[in-house]
Amino acid sequence: MRASLLAAVAALAITAAGPARADQQMPARLAGHAILPAATFILPPSDAPRDFLVSGRFTGAGNLRTDAIGSIPGNTGPAYGNRNTGLSLPFIGQPVQGFSGIAPVRGAAGTWWSLSDNGFGAARNSSDAMLMLHRFRPDWQTGRIEMLETVFVSDPDRRLPFRIVTEGTERRYLTGADLDLESIQPLADGSFMLGEEFGPFLVHVSREGRVIRLIETRLGDEVIQGPDNPAHALPATPAATNRFRARRSGGYEGMAQTPDGNRLWALLEQPLFNPGTADAEGRFIRMIEFDVPGGRWTGRHLRYRLEQGATAIGDFNMIDDRRALVIERDDGQGDPGRACAQGQQPSEQNPCFVNPARFKRIYLIDLGAADAEGYVRKIAHIDLMNIQDPENLARQRGDLPANAPAGRLTFPFFTIENVAMVDAEHIIVGNDNNLPFSAGRHVFRADDNEFLLLSVPELLRAR
Repeated sequence: MRASLLAAVAALAITAAGPARADQQMPARLAGHAILPAATFILPPSDAPRDFLVSGRFTGAGNLRTDAIGSIPGNTGPAYGNRNTGLSLPFIGQPVQGFSGIAPVRGAAGTWWSLSDNGFGAARNSSDAMLMLHRFRPDWQTGRIEMLETVFVSDPDRRLPFRIVTEGTERRYLTGADLDLESIQPLADGSFMLGEEFGPFLVHVSREGRVIRLIETRLGDEVIQGPDNPAHALPATPAATNRFRARRSGGYEGMAQTPDGNRLWALLEQPLFNPGTADAEGRFIRMIEFDVPGGRWTGRHLRYRLEQGATAIGDFNMIDDRRALVIERDDGQGDPGRACAQGQQPSEQNPCFVNPARFKRIYLIDLGAADAEGYVRKIAHIDLMNIQDPENLARQRGDLPANAPAGRLTFPFFTIENVAMVDAEHIIVGNDNNLPFSAGRHVFRADDNEFLLLSVPELLRAR
């Protein structure tokens, strides 16, 4: 009796205090699904060097040139079972792929900006992959994605202080060997601020894609660089090393803008190294504030704590003056219900996923409630591996186990790099398909670019 009375008093106290402050899982229901096929290509601009009519020539063994079209099979690599994806390089044209970062087009509801990332995953294999921004519109009724405009990024005014692939040309189009663009925010004057991974840098470009300014990263008074920063050269002896703190592919994956447009919060993808070591400084990622009107880092920075099972973030966008959405993920791909048994490899007779997806979430965080150590508060999250689909709106579900529950959609991609609020009840979510190397929806088929419209009113109301 006494125990029951104490429990009742405790319950009343919690109710009186208001909603729980701990991170809570909220439901997500599919409201729309639109797909851009993997094999979607675009011609380079007419004034670009002619060799950009072909892309992916340096993706083979040793990154040596391969001119024969379609002679290098796309493959997931050994970490995912060396599965061929059904698309082969080099390609004719430039692939419209790798959507990374999303932001709404001002004054055009339902229309979005995104960008293609550095090309084929590394500087060494992406010198013939052009950097592009895209304006597009998902049609949730038909399931198609309408590509409205492509803006090619260039440096005709020679703002980049290092040599680029097209150095001797007039327009100086940029490639994935020059920069690795991963996040995008349109500014009030029509220009864009882009987050970049090699430097890591912020790259300010005009509405036409011309570089205006390259901004190095500062964490307080410290300049932060990655191993692919152009300032570094290969050491002369095996015992020597370059000094850097950002990881390879660990630069700016997410970048959020405050509603008034005065501040950007640039979020690294992975934890920094401790100075002079190969050890992470902790299970957290740095979030660094930039003053847009002043054109400078403010010196303020916060920390985003990674959950157990997560390895990186995928995107980051504000929904009001202090709350934001962050994608947090592991490195897996493929439905865990089709996981390969211990010691097995995928085959036509045994189509299974090595290292399947398990942790794919979107968190709602509060930048205005950081603790004494600078950690932002996680309010709530949704699980992208458990999306409700009672109306059967999914356009494709992929390779699933025979006992997969009806009315559920998973989003089992290696890299999920697009999230933004649509309205008070909905968000948009999209993957980066790493063309042609990722196969998370089907065992032996290159991933498409998929966008989801999710109904998440409880998440967006949480505080």
